[in-house]
Amino acid sequence: MKEAILVVEDDPAILTGLVDLLEGEGFEVRSATDGPAALQEYRTAPPALVLLDVMIPRLSGLDVCREIRKKDALTPILMLTAKGQEVDKVVGLELGADDYIVKPFGVGELVARVRAALRRAAARAARSRDAGPIAFADVRVDPKTLIGTKAGKSFPVTVREVELLRFFAARPGEVVDRFTLLDEIWGVRYEGTTRTLDQHIAKLRQKIEDDPAAPRFIQTVYGVGYRFTP
Repeated sequence: MKEAILVVEDDPAILTGLVDLLEGEGFEVRSATDGPAALQEYRTAPPALVLLDVMIPRLSGLDVCREIRKKDALTPILMLTAKGQEVDKVVGLELGADDYIVKPFGVGELVARVRAALRRAAARAARSRDAGPIAFADVRVDPKTLIGTKAGKSFPVTVREVELLRFFAARPGEVVDRFTLLDEIWGVRYEGTTRTLDQHIAKLRQKIEDDPAAPRFIQTVYGVGYRFTP
């Protein structure tokens, strides 16, 4: 059975190109050209992955992402952004997008990102069925409910944050370079930037650290990556 991808893009030429490309790669592709239509398509038949442009009419891609994440933490959402839309990228990641792809992009890069996201989603779903909580110091995170607690106060976590914590918790004290984390957690080798990872780490520190500006648990090893010290 073919995996279904929902492509949300209001530019007719780009939409046609994406549909043709993904169908040629063996996916079932559905499409929408504005926010409300995207949510209707998603609710009618939830896809395996959503490829979502930020700048769409009536309801932005960020709003669509937010609505999907209210009830669905696992379906991968890849955001399409125009070059230079840095604020949109940051907000999209905070809302629960799995990744962003900057236009113009190469077809090989896009297909690689889509396949990697689907592989990671399948692995996350398998792990979540029998995953136990992650606990250290006064922090406890439940992967099944996506709720964490620190000193008795609760906070939400994203699937990506759970993946990062689980990876770190299995390697206490080790220095892990940024590209290894991107390979393992995002499933694709990023060339040229690790900003996506660094933004996720910053958000996670806001939730688990006593002082995010002077982190105790997830420490930066400058020029290399991060060390987890539970």
